[in-house]
Amino acid sequence: MGGPRTILHCDMNSFYASVELLSHPELKDKPVAVSGSPETRHGIILAKNEAAKKYGVVTAETIWQARKKCPGLILLPPHRERYSAFSRQINAIYCRYTDLVEPFSIDESWLDITGSMHLFGGDGKAIADELRAAVRRETGLTCSVGVSFNKIFAKLGSDYKKPDATTVLSPEHWKEIVFPLPVSALLFVGKAAARTLHQYGVDTIGQLAACTPELLQDLFGKNGLQLYEYANGLEHAPVRPFGQRPQAKSIGSGATFRRDLTTWEEVLTNVSILSDIVAMRLRRHGLYCTGIQVTIRDAAFRTITRQKQLGRSTHLARELTDACMALLRQSWQMPNPIRMLTVTALQPVDEERFAEQLDLFSRQDGTRHQKTETLERTMDQIRSRYGDSSISYGVSFRGRRSGEGSEKAAPVGGAAIRKEEGEHG
Repeated sequence: MGGPRTILHCDMNSFYASVELLSHPELKDKPVAVSGSPETRHGIILAKNEAAKKYGVVTAETIWQARKKCPGLILLPPHRERYSAFSRQINAIYCRYTDLVEPFSIDESWLDITGSMHLFGGDGKAIADELRAAVRRETGLTCSVGVSFNKIFAKLGSDYKKPDATTVLSPEHWKEIVFPLPVSALLFVGKAAARTLHQYGVDTIGQLAACTPELLQDLFGKNGLQLYEYANGLEHAPVRPFGQRPQAKSIGSGATFRRDLTTWEEVLTNVSILSDIVAMRLRRHGLYCTGIQVTIRDAAFRTITRQKQLGRSTHLARELTDACMALLRQSWQMPNPIRMLTVTALQPVDEERFAEQLDLFSRQDGTRHQKTETLERTMDQIRSRYGDSSISYGVSFRGRRSGEGSEKAAPVGGAAIRKEEGEHG
């Protein structure tokens, strides 16, 4: 095995807000946040600048909560296509230094410069500083960079000091910075995991590192062993080449509704829509799911998640809808209002590993399943020609999803075809 790697994690500072401020330089020193639309009940903070952070404004809180902290908060609407364009430009800058550039989100990427750093002077910190300067010069935006010997510590480094800073966590001295940090600073340690660890007197990464692997496995299953490796600097996952995507671990779709759902008919309508979207995405990737998950959020923002293994692998909307509705009826009492629903296909497998297990009582000949398969693949062909919104199951149009217009659809042979303005053929 070779020597230590040199991994960078580049994290754009207040990315959405910073991109918006390029068009509003007069607001640079004022508290600014990018938010969803209050009119469509997407009134949460999506991003904030440094001035807003000083007031305690945080991402994902509601607008009224943010304005309670900061009455003078200036709200700007999001422009996602602009963020995507900047993200592509920034990753192109990273690719000048290495072909091992793995985006982690729209504004974060890992770079493995181990094999190319000799071309740029051979010093990880100097390269990180040079890269930050290039991003600032060419885009007007700033980023923070962590430099370390694995991906987890590189990300810790980029989070450690912001904005526009470089932090090095070297193989010799990383413990001095990492061990005193709160355990929640470690990637994938959420609030629930932090609460569980606190009950065992574990509040810092150093205390987590001192735990036995057996204890952590008892608490978190296989994820506990992963946390042990992360805390002790033993993570060694590679940085993927730019453009190479891992196979999805889950595929999902969710919606927040303009009006709370209070009847099972409304729930079925929207579960059908979401299941259809998820099934379409599975088929596009040549995948089948072996489990299903439903996430529900009520009007008071309480969230519950339920999941189950399926008796057979599937990528059919009707089967996903049936499984989701069974989960919901077990987990929810109507007319308790539902504000948000998410349908997620779990543990996707590829077509080559798909093994159908027929139900002995209702599907011995597989006829019904084959008809549904044919119908949904036909719908895929229509969508590829006329757009994703051109056809869906008729049940999906008894009610409308958040963000849809007022167009109506007529059921046609178990499906509904909607012609959008400007379509032909």
